[in-house]
Amino acid sequence: MARRIEVTGSDGVHLAAWEFADPPRAGADGAPAPAVLLLHGLMGRASHWASTAEWLAERHRPVGLDQRGHGDSAKPADGPYTRDAYVADAEAVIEQLGLAPVTLVGHSMGALTAWQLAAKRPDLVRALVVCDMRASALGAASQREWEDWFGSWPLPFASPDAVRRWFGEEDPWVERPNPSRGAFYAEVMAERDGGWWPVFSRRQMLESRATWVFDAHWEELAQVRCPTLVLRGLDGELGRAEAQEMVRVLPRGRYAEVADAGHLVHFDQPEGWRAAVEPFLEQLSEDARDDREPVSP
Repeated sequence: MARRIEVTGSDGVHLAAWEFADPPRAGADGAPAPAVLLLHGLMGRASHWASTAEWLAERHRPVGLDQRGHGDSAKPADGPYTRDAYVADAEAVIEQLGLAPVTLVGHSMGALTAWQLAAKRPDLVRALVVCDMRASALGAASQREWEDWFGSWPLPFASPDAVRRWFGEEDPWVERPNPSRGAFYAEVMAERDGGWWPVFSRRQMLESRATWVFDAHWEELAQVRCPTLVLRGLDGELGRAEAQEMVRVLPRGRYAEVADAGHLVHFDQPEGWRAAVEPFLEQLSEDARDDREPVSP
């Protein structure tokens, strides 16, 4: 079971981190297991990584973070919910928990945070997994669509089953029934005031999103020097052409895709997700072992 750890963000905000391996695993040689910091996307929470953390814990120290405004972390009314704030929070968590050099696994917004941190503090980051996050600007139309979508939610929901049904079947954004999507959103609802409500503020989510959708992020991506896996679901938001261009821009980029997966790759196809990510992590471990082995005279 995950163990909650209280950490402090860049401006004193209280954040909830989760240690998924208790106690943290050690390597075969007694050295600390390499750390992996799991960064969820907009509206997500650390618990969405539970199935990933289960297999990661075999060889790594997986830690999840509820980012500011999300999950069990503080949700200051006035923010800030800027890119700098999210990046600085992740930086603070890595330093407070002694995770460096860490592999950052980020989904969507969390992936952007990961590569912006890797560009800012390469000394802290060993490698990246960037899951279904675009480097191109999305624009004003995208933000308006999200505002309309948030306004369409039939709040409050009567039950967790009603949450799963609406987000998995009835939501106009759903092209075909998607039980994993329903399960994803059921995890970010809580009972209060006569029904089930999101654990986050939709206004704050729009504020967070507004700090990245109007800008492109290619320049920061090109500054990332560590090994980086760019991964997409075939039916996700990151197209193949853009993903491959991201790999080209990255000095040490690699590409992977998961069939029958949408934007929520690790939720839609957990086995396909593992099959894509695990070899990348194993190669990192092999490279690290090779670096430690003495060279024969």
